[in-house]
This record gives sequence, structure tokens and C-alpha cells, in this order.
Amino acid sequence: MNFKHTLIALAAPFLMNAQNVMTPETLWTLNKIGVTAVSPDQSSLIYSVGKVDLKTEKTNKKNFFFNIKDSSTTNLDLGKKSLVQWDKNGIYATEGDKIYVSKDAGNTWTEFYTIGEVDNIVIAPDGKKIAFSKEVLVDKNLGKDKYTDVPKTTAHIYSDLNHRHWDYFNEGKYNHIFVVNTSDSVDKAKDLLDGKTWDSPQRPFGGTEDFIWSPDSSQLLYVMKPLSGKEYALSTNTDIFAYDLATGNVRNLTANNKGYDTNPKFSPDGKTLTWMSMERDGYEADKNDIKVMDWKTGTTTNLTKNWDESIVGDVFFSQDSKTMYFTTAFRGTKQLFTLDPKNSKITQITNGSFDVNEIYAQGKNNLLVSRNDMNHNPDLFSVNLKNGEMKQVTDINKANYAKLSPAKTELKMVKTTDGKEMGVWFVYPPDFDPAKKYPTLLYCQGGPQSALTQFFSTRWNLGLMAANGYIVVAPNRRGMPGWGTKWNEDISKDWGGQVMKDYLAATDFAKTLPYVDGDRFGAVGASYGGYSVFMLAGIHENRFKTFIAHDGLFDMKSWFLTTEELWFANWDLGGSPYDNPVPKSYTEFNPSNFVNKWNKPIMIIQGGIDYRVPYEQGQEAFQAAKLHGLKSKFLYFPNENHWVLHAHNGLVWQREFFEWLKETL
Repeated sequence: MNFKHTLIALAAPFLMNAQNVMTPETLWTLNKIGVTAVSPDQSSLIYSVGKVDLKTEKTNKKNFFFNIKDSSTTNLDLGKKSLVQWDKNGIYATEGDKIYVSKDAGNTWTEFYTIGEVDNIVIAPDGKKIAFSKEVLVDKNLGKDKYTDVPKTTAHIYSDLNHRHWDYFNEGKYNHIFVVNTSDSVDKAKDLLDGKTWDSPQRPFGGTEDFIWSPDSSQLLYVMKPLSGKEYALSTNTDIFAYDLATGNVRNLTANNKGYDTNPKFSPDGKTLTWMSMERDGYEADKNDIKVMDWKTGTTTNLTKNWDESIVGDVFFSQDSKTMYFTTAFRGTKQLFTLDPKNSKITQITNGSFDVNEIYAQGKNNLLVSRNDMNHNPDLFSVNLKNGEMKQVTDINKANYAKLSPAKTELKMVKTTDGKEMGVWFVYPPDFDPAKKYPTLLYCQGGPQSALTQFFSTRWNLGLMAANGYIVVAPNRRGMPGWGTKWNEDISKDWGGQVMKDYLAATDFAKTLPYVDGDRFGAVGASYGGYSVFMLAGIHENRFKTFIAHDGLFDMKSWFLTTEELWFANWDLGGSPYDNPVPKSYTEFNPSNFVNKWNKPIMIIQGGIDYRVPYEQGQEAFQAAKLHGLKSKFLYFPNENHWVLHAHNGLVWQREFFEWLKETL
């Protein structure tokens, strides 16, 4: 069957109006912006615009040179080159096994260094040294590595934990950082972690943000957790280390802190080092603070210690190094703030129904940032630092958005069962008519301590749900950043307690609204949101008509024994299922204990290489539902992890999602 015709045939049944509302196909083919390099004087930057080809699932990208001062844009043809960085020495890019440098804004290129196949290249400020990472075989975990006479064996051999992480099995290879002088060949590069079963950059998501050069190019700073196996799986104690190239000495700059220390950056004047820091070992959602160190004296200060919020965004120094800016979740959105390092004074700059994410450059009285909302992918905006006004400077989906009617969003304050005020996002269909009644979805956010703001996603896209005729109710329930540190922490060890009451309070409030069809209410969510769906299915007392859970935690005992980052399970569940007394997480707050009360249709979605919430959780829930006699469906993606990253899988995900709602709601 013709691919184009297949898309139309399968998409048509659930579209309200294919001419003016978001569809899954439109969503997946929207342009996406990515800033790849900023000039050292912050007057220009290079960005890419990518678009997914639905036939090949590949993303095609074009590069642009952007003059920040006059907002002019010109095409930049990089050929097969990939940008590395832009500093005072020029623009660096790789092609094949070589690094090239351009001193005329990408017009001409000169060969700089032969680097080979490596990852995460960072060139020193003096242009005379290079740091990079690559995988190094340290352990012989594969049978074919241990026994070379049986090269076709598929055996894996383990004697410790952390043998699988996120979506991969440990094959004995670790990310190691190397440094080399540009006057030497790459085979003389020094492995800073030689022989160690440690990772830097950190797995599974670390990159060049995990290591930086000191301003004088004499030291390399890198983020690492110097632990392996069981100890690694139980701890969040990453530290920032400094390697001195002249002496070979290594210093632990954050040895006194026992939680996460990440994202080191130097101020433009080179006098101050800043990084993000969490205090408690094992608590991955602890309050995230901004710390600074006087690089000369080593004196460390926690600038946000007394601020009652956690930093879950970007941190940026002003060009004169006297002011800091950051973004973070705040009252259901992500906003831009200024921070005075001298007195720790914090001032909010922006305010509105949008998310401010990365900070890229500073002008005379403005900052260049990325911004998005529930209807729009990120674009670049200029923020007036005096009054917070924002001016859009790129509009990469202008033609696409011109054809679409956006969903309407509103943040309502809802009273919880314990008398608190809870912010709840209501997302309405594009053609919303308050005189009508609409089927409604309770959206359960994951994390469990992930911010619920004006996010835009190719999977859990609340605007797309609204475009298909549903009102979406999205509570900032206990555990959400942006509402104070206590609110953020209250979910730990209480997954099935007050949080569930928060969900039900939002649901009950929504049902009092004249435009909400209280008899057609569903609950949907992924990860902790999937856990929430499983839990609500057993305690909802007929509030919901249908359920959808993606990669949800179903049985807490089996999950504890199959997940990989045990620091998270230990902290948030309150311990193991073998503790005495047994934590409530395995009894009162265990969804599998309430299957006998499940009484509505349920759809379960699961990724095959999800080792955070392994396959068995979805399988157990589906089998329990079928054995209990419920209408149920199991959507399984063998090649997806905790997310859905492939375009064709994403389209099937959306189609099955809306087909299920059409059938059951």
C-alpha cells in the first residue's frame, strides 16, 4: 500500500478538522531549532533547523548564521561538517577524522587536527590542547571478549549491579576523557580514567557539558561519579574533578558535597566557577542549587540556599561577570530570573503562559533565549531585561502555524483535600464552546518530580489531545517543582497517598464545570504518570471511564528488583521490600494490590528496552487486566526505551491512543 495513502487512511478517523488543528503527522514534521554555536562576543550564533522525513524517519537539517544585533539570517552551508565550538580562535568543525577551523564565519576552512573517531570534542582556549571522550573496553563482560575462541557466543557475564542502564547492557565499555596537545598525534592522548570502570561523560545523557577547560587552559574540569557496580546504583554522589596538565594531579573540587554536582561553567572573566548542586546522596530530585567558587581562593558559596525553589533550567553569566541569569519552573511555567552573586538577590524577569528554556547570548539590554508553549515548538526570543517584554526573533514554523488553530490554556487554582492551593492546567479544544460538554482527560505527569509547565512534546502533547476534541486537566500535584521545596518533596515515600487525593481533587473540581462531561472522563500518563493511572484504576470509585498507562510501575516489589538506578527506588519508595517494617510503597501504595477493584477498560503501552521501568511491568499489568475480565489493549514497542523516539512508532502511538479513547470514552 502507498505510504502516503496509509497515513491519510489511518489518521482520518479521529481528526476533528484536518485543515485547522494539530495532527500527529503535523506534530512530527514541525521544524525544530537547535543552537549549535555562539560567537565569543555574543554578537552572532549558528543554529540549525531540522525536520523529520516521515518516509525515512531521518531528520534533515539546514544551518543558518544569525546576526543577533540586527536579527538578520543567512544560510550557512557546512557540507558534511559538524560544528564543535566557536571561540576567540575561530569556528571549529569536524568532517571525517579531522577537525577544521574557520576564521571568517564559515566561508573558508583550514585543517586543524587529525582526531580520528571520538566523541564530545572540547578545544582549550589557547587552541593548543584538545579534550575528547570515547568508549574504552575495561571489563570483559561479553563472552566473546573473555573467550576469544568462541566469537559467536552471545553470553554476557556479570558479577555486580549496574549491568544495564536506561536502554543498554554494560558490555564492559566506559566513557573516558582524553587530553592531547595539538603538537602531538592523537595516539599520544592521555586517558584520565585509565583502567577505571567509571564514566565521564556521565551515562546515559552526558556530553560536552560534563567537561570544561579552565580559562588559562592549564586544567580540565570534569564531572564523574567514581563508583562502580552496586555502589554506583545506590549513589547520586557525582563530583567535579580538576586535572592539572602540568603536574598530572587531580583535585576533587566538591568532595564535601554528597549529592549531585553537575554542569560546571566559568564566568567570562575566568574568576568564578559555577555549577548545579544537590545536597543529599541518593535523592535525585533534591533541591538543585547554584553554587559558585572563587577560582583563586577556592571559597565556595551557595547562592540559592535560602530561595524556596529548585533550579531546573539553564544558568548564564552576564558578559561583565557581575550578574547571573537562570531559568526554572515557577508556578506552572518556566521563567527567567536574575541573580546577584554579591547578595544572592533573585528577581523574576519574565512572566506569562510559556516556558523560557536555554539562555544563549546577552546584548546591551536584552538576553536571547528559547521559548515554547503548549502550542508551539521552541523559537528564539529577545528578552528586555528592564521590563521582561519578549520579542520573537525566529519563526521557523510560521507557515505551519498559520494553518492551525491553537488550543487554549488556562491555569486554575484548585483546593486540595488538605486545604492547599494547587495549580491545574486546563487545555481546551481550539474551537472550544463553553455551552457544550466535552470528554475530558486527566493527565498524570511523570518524574515523579518533573515540572509540569508549558511543555511541547511529540508524544504527550496536550495541545494535540485538545485538537482531537478533549479537554485536558493537568494538575501540578505534590512533587512538582515551582511551588516551593516542601511541595516538591512531599511526594517522596508517599506515592499513593496525598498525590492521589490531589489528582482526584482536580478531577472532582473539573466535573463541576458546565463544559466538562463528567461521565466521559479518562486518566492517562507515563512513567510515574503510568503508575498513577494504575493506582487510580483501583481507587477511583467510578470517576473515570477509561485508562491509558505508558511505561507505568505496576508491581513495586518486582520493579524494585528489576530497575537500575536504585538510588531513586531507595529514596522515593522509602527502602526495599525486605525492610522491616515494609514501606507503604509495597503495600498501601502498590497498584498490583488493587487489581480486584479495577473495573474500567485499560490500555497499556510498554517499551522493550526500557530498563528504568522494565517490560515486565507492562506485561504484568496487561495480564492482570485480561485475567480480571477487562477490556484491555497492550501496545508494545520492542525498540523503544522509556520514551518513543522513532517517528513511525510515534505515529502508531498517537493513532492507537486516540483510537482507544474513541472506543472507550
